[in-house]
Amino acid sequence: MTAASFAIIIPARYASTRYPGKPLVSLVGAHGEARSLIRRTWDCARSIEGAVGVWVATDDKRIAREVESFGGQVIMTSPNCANGTERCAEAIAQLGSVAEIVVNLQGDAPLSPPDIVSHLVRRLAEDGGAVMATPAVRTSRGVYEHLVRDQAEGRVGGTSVVIDGRGRALYFSKRVLPYLPPKAAEAEVPPVHLHLGLYAYRLEALKTYAAAPPCELERLEGLEQLRFLDLGLPVSVVTLDPLDWDVVELNNPEDRPIIERVLRERGIA
Repeated sequence: MTAASFAIIIPARYASTRYPGKPLVSLVGAHGEARSLIRRTWDCARSIEGAVGVWVATDDKRIAREVESFGGQVIMTSPNCANGTERCAEAIAQLGSVAEIVVNLQGDAPLSPPDIVSHLVRRLAEDGGAVMATPAVRTSRGVYEHLVRDQAEGRVGGTSVVIDGRGRALYFSKRVLPYLPPKAAEAEVPPVHLHLGLYAYRLEALKTYAAAPPCELERLEGLEQLRFLDLGLPVSVVTLDPLDWDVVELNNPEDRPIIERVLRERGIA
């Protein structure tokens, strides 16, 4: 089977409700060097083999200047884009059909392993009925406790996904799903899957998505991927075993020291 070509788009916006200016937040790595979140995401994207190109899609000049300062490529998109998927759709409309698959590498998950992208591209080749593929990792004890603690304190620590027997998404939520009885909740590897902020789309799926209005569940949860499910478009989920480190997303200022600790522990500069 011939590998499909893919391009990487990193959607980035300044006006995050929970963490304004998040792409420009500095994270200190293992050797004491501070790099912005968008720089770390760009470095991750550039390390992925096989991509025909990498672009940051933004509507903010401050982010564009930061990206240009380290030699990155920028596509300016409309401030009216409601989410990263719409921003990717607008970016690829400007770029044209540069690849068969578009990978959305969201910038708030700097601890995600870069080799996930090849798994997503391969899954779309294997699951011909799916229009989009996205990864999820089985939660470790530490990640599960982080999610539950954030939920109890009124913060969103991450997104969980419920998966059917065919490996396709049933639902995504900012709540910790599914409900776990005490015995399951106390397991060393609780049966909860943390969704990671990466997506691989077929080009036609992006066009269909961008042409449709936001659905009610998408608006309530604040999760863009629910529009695919509302439209009846199959989403394939690549499931991963717990990693050797906690995959914590930068959703809140409280997440910053946790991520910096993992960067130090993994020796990431």
